[in-house]
Amino acid sequence: MDSKKHSRFTGSSARISSKVGGRFSAYGGGIKGKNLQLVKDKKIVQEWYCETDGWPEGHFSKATFLLSKTKTGTKMTFIQTNVPDGAYKSIKQGWTDYYWKPMKEMLEK
Repeated sequence: MDSKKHSRFTGSSARISSKVGGRFSAYGGGIKGKNLQLVKDKKIVQEWYCETDGWPEGHFSKATFLLSKTKTGTKMTFIQTNVPDGAYKSIKQGWTDYYWKPMKEMLEK
């Protein structure tokens, strides 16, 4: 929920509101949405849209990030629902390539 940190690990500008109902965008506006629920250090739920082939204009999915403390740090569980069938493969790979790998690299430094 930090625009500067998000931009740092993705290498692309991001604007992220830290308020419920606030908007966010990343990758030049190619990803955008709204915060539906924010529970500090526990849960983020967002209405999520991606401008890719196979993603109908105006169609939103729901992305949920659940955070829980572990003995060695934090575990994140991610769930995304309502992804259009035609965009599923590219979105799944996109999370790995553009979020999980770069985020892991940033956190390990």
